[in-house]
Amino acid sequence: MDTFTLIVLISIAVILFFGSLFTVEQQEVAVIERFGKFVRTCQSGLNIKIPFFEKVAGKASLRIQQLDVKAETKTKDDVFVNVLVSVQYAVLPEKVYEAFYKLNNPLVQINSYVFDVVRARVPRITLDELFEKKDEIAIAVKDELNETMVDFGFNIINSLVTDIEPDGKVKDAMNEINAAQRMRVAANEKGEAEKILKVKAAEAEAESKALQGKGVADQRKAIIEGLRESVETFKDSVQGTSAADVMNLVLLTQYFDTIKDIGANSKSNTILMPHSPGGMTDLSAQLREAMIVANKISKE
Repeated sequence: MDTFTLIVLISIAVILFFGSLFTVEQQEVAVIERFGKFVRTCQSGLNIKIPFFEKVAGKASLRIQQLDVKAETKTKDDVFVNVLVSVQYAVLPEKVYEAFYKLNNPLVQINSYVFDVVRARVPRITLDELFEKKDEIAIAVKDELNETMVDFGFNIINSLVTDIEPDGKVKDAMNEINAAQRMRVAANEKGEAEKILKVKAAEAEAESKALQGKGVADQRKAIIEGLRESVETFKDSVQGTSAADVMNLVLLTQYFDTIKDIGANSKSNTILMPHSPGGMTDLSAQLREAMIVANKISKE
């Protein structure tokens, strides 16, 4: 065997050797076919295949993947919305064959089932209920997909309704309604606050007037007590005087004190009507008549 032939044989052996080796990444499974027929699966790491007879048909990822599906539908109250559903799925390690061969495009299949569930449930509820029951829709999508996709080698890990987008005009109307409701609540709160302030002010004014009235009553009571004591003292000190004489004297004294106070103020704007000291007699007579009438009324 010449050197050239030996080199060729060695080269072919090296090519066959390295051609039979291949690696599989972590969290991946390689599908091996022999003459177009499925033979086995290979796990992550270094693997061997028969050169020229076997080939790596493809690789299936075992990682958790996510598919976002945007389904347009109509609610019970005739509002068109876009419901965004995020589906998290993964290939079952023991069902790589089904996941690789049974479905031509698993994403399209998942997308169709999501559309079917969303369009079957959303038209039964109103827009407000849709926001409240989005978790129920997500659970329904997960259950429906799991029941079907497990036969194709896929495990539906979770399903989430991540967004609900009503029509732009509907969103503006909802915002206006919300703003109007908040303004109404604010107006009610403001009215209640003003009401409380007015009630408190009225209560304070009533209490103030009550205290003022009590003060005036106490003042008049004190004046009456003082006059009574003055009359009794004067009668005891001056023989032959009556209570009427003493009252006339008190009235006359107060009259002159008032005239004195008015004259002491240079900026007084008080107008004095024509009068005389003798008018005090008429004033005292009027007071006596008023007292007599009041006593008669109280007795009757």
